[in-house]
Amino acid sequence: MKKGRQNLIKSIRGRRTKGDEEYAKPFFKWAGGKSQLLYEFDPRFPKTLETGDLVRYVEPFVGGGAVFFYIVQLYPIKEAVICDVNSELILTWKVVKQDVKTLIRLLQELQDAYDTRTEAERLNLFYQVRDDLNREKQSFDYNTYGDHTIQRASQLLFLNRTCFNGLFRLNSKGEFNVPFGKYKNPNIVQEKNLLMASNLLTHTTIIQGDFTTCLEYVDRSSFVYLDPPYRPLNKTSSFTSYSQEGFSEQDQLRLRDFYGAVANTGAKVMLSNSDPRNEDPADHFFDDLYKDFLIERVLAKRFINSVGEKRGDINELIIRNYQD
Repeated sequence: MKKGRQNLIKSIRGRRTKGDEEYAKPFFKWAGGKSQLLYEFDPRFPKTLETGDLVRYVEPFVGGGAVFFYIVQLYPIKEAVICDVNSELILTWKVVKQDVKTLIRLLQELQDAYDTRTEAERLNLFYQVRDDLNREKQSFDYNTYGDHTIQRASQLLFLNRTCFNGLFRLNSKGEFNVPFGKYKNPNIVQEKNLLMASNLLTHTTIIQGDFTTCLEYVDRSSFVYLDPPYRPLNKTSSFTSYSQEGFSEQDQLRLRDFYGAVANTGAKVMLSNSDPRNEDPADHFFDDLYKDFLIERVLAKRFINSVGEKRGDINELIIRNYQD
């Protein structure tokens, strides 16, 4: 792998060292983010991305955007479309695109407030911001962009950078419910990264909605990457609550149909998901679902588990409608 690609991956994974070229990386900490799999993804991306034959990148489950940041900084993409059902997440993406300097100012105010407090006072600040965010949710106008939108984005990023393990988790009411993380020196502002990210979003369409919304943006000149909430590895590991709606097996079937519809347009499409055979070798759910496409298994790290010894290398599925 060329050094430029390696440096880009290191930057996205937050492992840039002194002297490395700087790249924009995800501004949200995102459980299940794909930064760790970029080394596996890179040789499997369509070769026509490099030649410029694919000019549009579409990601219907953008999450923290690790793959988005990799694609738009490495390949000659002319436009991108990113989407997610999570309204809080998409709200923040829009603010980074449209009002990044105001967002940075609000984050700096929160940084200053955090830095000048004792640990007990920081805990109180965290829960005050979390309570305010959750209390305002019921009356919050997600459809109208304004100062209230920027304020909420700053609260979300503050909580994301100071909560336990940097998780983003919502309960059944759609409330943010991750506890305080007790970080001593969190970088809440990340000004340079936000400015670079905002610049990359100039030619990006940002959509809040179901993944099927993206079909109208797909044609034979598109590359589509799908990273849905994972099918639980077992009955106790269903950490999929990035939106209050969840993602059921019926949704996985809808996604299979969407995958087929995207492939029928002539677009290149790649999907990743957890491999149920990690837990049950006889579980061929995805092998059956995507039997008409190329299915590969690659090693990935499992970080989300309450039992430390159950974290480690597991198989991850990569499913493509192309080989080159």
